Amino acid sequence: MKIIGITLGDQAGVGPEIIEAALAGFSVPDGIRFEILGRRLDAVTLGQPTLETAQAALDALEIGAEKLKTGEIDAIVTGPVAKEALHELGFDFPGQTEFFADRLACDNHAMCLTGANLTVALVTIHVPLAQVPILLSTHEIVRVGKLLAQFCLQRGIGVPRVAVCGLNPHAGENGAFGREDIEVVAPAVTQLNLEFPAAEFSGPHSADTVFGHAVKGEYDAVLCMYHDQGLIPLKLLDFDTGVNTTLGLQRPRTSPDHGTAFGIAGKGVASSSSMEHAIKLACDLVR
Repeated sequence: MKIIGITLGDQAGVGPEIIEAALAGFSVPDGIRFEILGRRLDAVTLGQPTLETAQAALDALEIGAEKLKTGEIDAIVTGPVAKEALHELGFDFPGQTEFFADRLACDNHAMCLTGANLTVALVTIHVPLAQVPILLSTHEIVRVGKLLAQFCLQRGIGVPRVAVCGLNPHAGENGAFGREDIEVVAPAVTQLNLEFPAAEFSGPHSADTVFGHAVKGEYDAVLCMYHDQGLIPLKLLDFDTGVNTTLGLQRPRTSPDHGTAFGIAGKGVASSSSMEHAIKLACDLVR
């Protein structure tokens, strides 16, 4: 029996209601069961987060991370949390991706989002845009590219076709708009093809056209240099089906690609679609 843990997120947000809705209509595969992690609060004012709701969310994350580490659960699906409130409690991470990587002692991880139309992974994540060219390196592009290709293989894609985005407009226009694409990105594409022959890597591609080609089926995934380069097209096209997953962990972690949505919590209008897809992906990965 495979056990998938589920955290409710910040219970003043939409987490509990979308999880309930997702599970109500979910056809549980044979050999899998779900376990809600953490404590459900008795008195919560929907739409009004407090340090108590943040603490309950953090406690559930800690429980989930420990169960993942010991193998008591085989995967985890995390509900949306409010990072600002968590930071007040001493949560010293940009997001849940970094939290799970730390707790599971994983130094080779990456953020990936996948939906009905696109799959993207990010070389740099939650950093100021001005720092991206400084942090970007051929080594990091190769590292994350391998994780992305391995994820595609896990999902049954025979020979993954991975498009690698350039950093600058038009992938640098042969050096007219910066040298990073020539000196950093292009060598990474060459190295990836040498070191990971089970996939086909191409690029650097201009980011203003590559996603359209990916949607048409010419690529199975796109490797992006920074956060918004990948998440803007993903959330534009796949907001209702998008799933955030942490690549490289010893056991799968998925989550919906949206936040707590405090403004609509309890109003009966929150879509459970992204949560349903997060649960389905977790089931697929453990099977």
